[in-house]
Amino acid sequence: MEKDLKIVNKEEEDEMELQGYRVCRWRVALVGLGVLCTGGFLLLLLYWMPEWCVKATCTRTTVREAQVVLLRSTDEFKRWFLAKVRVMLAPGRNPFDTNSGNFFFHLKCFLNKKFRLISEFTFTLQIRYFTLHSKKYFWNDKLQNFEVLTRLFFGVNEMEVKVPSILKLLFKEVLNPFYIFQLFSVILWTVDEYHFYAIAIVIMSLVSIAASLYTIKMQYIMVRDMVAAHSIVRVSICRANSEIEEALSTDLVPGDVVVIPSNGTIMPCDAVLISGTCIVNESMLTGESVPVTKTNLPNPDEGDSNGSVTYTLEEHKRHTLFCGTHIIQTRFYSGELVKAVVVRTGFRTAKGQLVRSILYPKPTDFKLYRDAYLFLLCLVAVAAVGFVYSIVFSIINEVPAKTIIIESLDIITITVPPALPAAMTAGIVYAHRRLKLIGIFCISPQRINICGQLNLVCFDKTGTLTEDGLDLWGVQRVENATFHLPEENAYKESLVKSQFVACMATCHSLTKIDGQLSGDPLDLKMFEATGWILEEATEEETSLHNRIMPTVVRPPKQLMPPEALMSPEQDMELYQLPSAYEIGIVRQFPFSSALQRMCVVTRLLGEKRMDAYLKGAPEVVASLCKKDTVPEDFAEVLEDYTKQGFRVIALAHRRLESKLTWHKVQGVNRDHIEANMEFLGLIMMQNKLKPETPGVLQELCRAHIRTVMVTGDNMLTAISVARDCGMIPPQDRVIIADALPPRDGQAAKITWHYADNPSKHCYYTTTFAFPINLPPASLDQYHFAMSGNSFAVITEHFQDLLPKLVLRGTVFARMAPDQKTQLVEALQSVDYFVGMCGDGANDCGALKRAHGGISLSELEASVASPFTSKTPNISCTNNHTKTMSTVSLITSFCVFKFMALYSIIQYISVTLLYSILSNLGDLQFLFIDMAIILVIAFTMSLNPAWKELVPRRPPSGLISGPLLFSVLSQIIICLSFQTITFLWVRHQAWYQIWTPEYDQACLNSSEESDDHNIQNYENTSLFYVSCFQYLIVAIVFSKGKPFRQPSYKNFVTLVTLLFIILVNAAVSFLVEVRPCVIHTRVGRCHILAYHHYVPVKH
Repeated sequence: MEKDLKIVNKEEEDEMELQGYRVCRWRVALVGLGVLCTGGFLLLLLYWMPEWCVKATCTRTTVREAQVVLLRSTDEFKRWFLAKVRVMLAPGRNPFDTNSGNFFFHLKCFLNKKFRLISEFTFTLQIRYFTLHSKKYFWNDKLQNFEVLTRLFFGVNEMEVKVPSILKLLFKEVLNPFYIFQLFSVILWTVDEYHFYAIAIVIMSLVSIAASLYTIKMQYIMVRDMVAAHSIVRVSICRANSEIEEALSTDLVPGDVVVIPSNGTIMPCDAVLISGTCIVNESMLTGESVPVTKTNLPNPDEGDSNGSVTYTLEEHKRHTLFCGTHIIQTRFYSGELVKAVVVRTGFRTAKGQLVRSILYPKPTDFKLYRDAYLFLLCLVAVAAVGFVYSIVFSIINEVPAKTIIIESLDIITITVPPALPAAMTAGIVYAHRRLKLIGIFCISPQRINICGQLNLVCFDKTGTLTEDGLDLWGVQRVENATFHLPEENAYKESLVKSQFVACMATCHSLTKIDGQLSGDPLDLKMFEATGWILEEATEEETSLHNRIMPTVVRPPKQLMPPEALMSPEQDMELYQLPSAYEIGIVRQFPFSSALQRMCVVTRLLGEKRMDAYLKGAPEVVASLCKKDTVPEDFAEVLEDYTKQGFRVIALAHRRLESKLTWHKVQGVNRDHIEANMEFLGLIMMQNKLKPETPGVLQELCRAHIRTVMVTGDNMLTAISVARDCGMIPPQDRVIIADALPPRDGQAAKITWHYADNPSKHCYYTTTFAFPINLPPASLDQYHFAMSGNSFAVITEHFQDLLPKLVLRGTVFARMAPDQKTQLVEALQSVDYFVGMCGDGANDCGALKRAHGGISLSELEASVASPFTSKTPNISCTNNHTKTMSTVSLITSFCVFKFMALYSIIQYISVTLLYSILSNLGDLQFLFIDMAIILVIAFTMSLNPAWKELVPRRPPSGLISGPLLFSVLSQIIICLSFQTITFLWVRHQAWYQIWTPEYDQACLNSSEESDDHNIQNYENTSLFYVSCFQYLIVAIVFSKGKPFRQPSYKNFVTLVTLLFIILVNAAVSFLVEVRPCVIHTRVGRCHILAYHHYVPVKH
């Protein structure tokens, strides 16, 4: 029998290995017997370890015949999951037939054609599937594997976030190993008659469980409310017979044609536009509230005989309406509605994937947590030694079997402190609260400690380091392939009819919402600089025409010359109309970050022929223009402006052929339009630095935290901004790496040159050597810069070189959103703890992937980021890092070391007392744990942060020389003092070994005798010495400078320590002054367990 191993979600973030198993009855019976014999502990163990559960109850089989599947993630966490395979009856044709599964992935986009979905039911098919993390995986006979068949099986179109009941959450919470261990400890203490201590631990656990349940419940409710706000709406579906059917959005399936209402709506699914245009607010996904224009899916090329194009989400993003986005306005043909074809529903939508990432986050991998488990294992090993010692010593002294079992197990509960998780959480809780006070909201508290290790922060440029808005610095027109002198603006009568100004006035995606111009800030500034007026057709005007009524722009009357001459190409029938200069925007090709350009097709009122205007990145625009229209000094002029930090936009124009009619333009491919353009000139936009930027970067530099710029802007502009803000010091050199992909049989190569000397090149093809000869003194004073295209080539063809480049790379320009994520991963691969600060627009992936992602956007997209700041500048980065590294992480180390030493100190005390068949009393344990340990553990986390960042990071793990030395040295000191105390008491002249007769001499006859040998000299001596040792260890491990303020500035901790010291001293003094009273009353209650009296000499 083939016992195969399959891969699901291959090359995706949630890639997993899959194995098939079949339930074995005799194994299940054996496991059931084992559960009974172990009192249910085996069942808990199998619950915690799903791989053991499957292997213990099932036998391996082929995936095809599996009843249960066992999955393991292929990432560094290697997490195990199990899922039960179910069977679904599906009426209809075979869904795995290749001719029936591609009805919407290959969209045949014919204008004015109707989309239809035909279902032919021929037989009932049994389909096997399993569900994991809100995702259904179906068995595919052709692939012989399970896969997510999004185009075959859809289900209800909803993202149902079920809020678990309190009972279910409670059951899951109490089955945590920590609470199971606490339950075991409480039962043991109760049997051993430590009733007060057991009750106190139960109360503390109940409070902890209640707080945890409340937090988890509120998180589920928050996510559910976010989804439910617009998950179910009424939609209009266009059927095959042209009828419009009203239905609930939950009934939508891929292939349905929905009508987008003119008054707007919230999209309940992902759909691709096939007619009309939409103005959409995508802040839910991108974090930007700037409306974007979505156009209908273009027709296939005329030369395509098949008449079909393959729809892909990334390529056709500008034609796709995403679930959860707000449709503000629509525009449409007369007699035809705005229609869209549903392509994804439910959790498969873009919003669904965002919700899944919140519901099922990846675990956090941090050395502190791994070392904490190792340290706990060491404590368990120490407990095992004490366990064996207790059994052996008790057997030698003929102690009853019941007492041996109880005391041997009790020493395990002493060595592994049950309050450790609660104490460790305190630092994170306080850090969370501090973040909230400074305006930083956190949805992933487990990342707080990790952020204390940040040693590199990536910054987006526009809107993060610089202001959101752009100011027009000037324009530089081109005529006859020659640059004019720079001009301050284009608001001139002499330029009103120029192609340059027409391009500025039309090549944008602006729209009017409630009478106000709205759109991209760059477009808005550019259009306002012309002084022109934008007018949009109303819904009534559009419905009266057979064509889309275009957006019209016209100059103000004061800029128009007194008389306007008619062009010989103007229509004769329009000659009698009043003279007017208006330009209608006939077709718009929206801006694409991949193409780095946008284009519009316009028509001047009265003209037969249309014009195409193009704007975008200067290098891209120049490559699409006729060479004889681009000035020879184009590169030099562009370099000069970008070095000054300007954002440069190039403009181009083309007169279209007269055969292109209005309707033909609606279906023409943009590549046909964006060719053989005439270069018009440059626009220089000034993007000012935010006032806080230089100071924050300077503080990060002093703290030895490396800073990197990741932007979609021009390379030289980014380098200039990096120099202006101090990211690159003035004396340092910048080396640009230009990578070229393989071409014409030649291997990929990299060209190196200085940013201030582009003519000096050096090539690299196979082996790495330092690219440019640098003097030895400057080896530490250079930075690499590269574009997104170069980064992609280096990632694919020079993988061995990538780590070396990211170690010294400071500027990454023209980076696409997915490339930003890849850069973060590359930096993490060379052992950087990476922070990412962005505005949430194109940074969501990188924000989510970084160890500490901080979004400056408060919109709904910020849920992808672990941290969200209300402060709209990068000063939050310093506050965030300072709060994390100086408080939370170092506090976790302090608390962990303190709790570990507390358990060791108590372990030493109990072990010494076991040698005389004694132990600490009930209220002694209660006093130590409640009055000393918990109070100190929770208050020592309150130390405020140090006033500034320091050029050191807290240690990342517990297994390090200095930390181990400090812990071991304290253990040796505590062991020495307790041993000396134990022996010293026994050598005093008044010392006499306890016997029941002495106990009865000072006890009232009505009181019980000391059956547990609690009241003795050794007990009381070790109790007082250990109480002061706890306080000394707390002071020693409460680390202050350079990460936190000194402990004496933590008023709560200071008062607590002084109070506990006074209590300990007072009780000790009272015992010495009033021995008999203390012995008979307090000692009997086991709080001091002391009977300090001088025995009568015979």
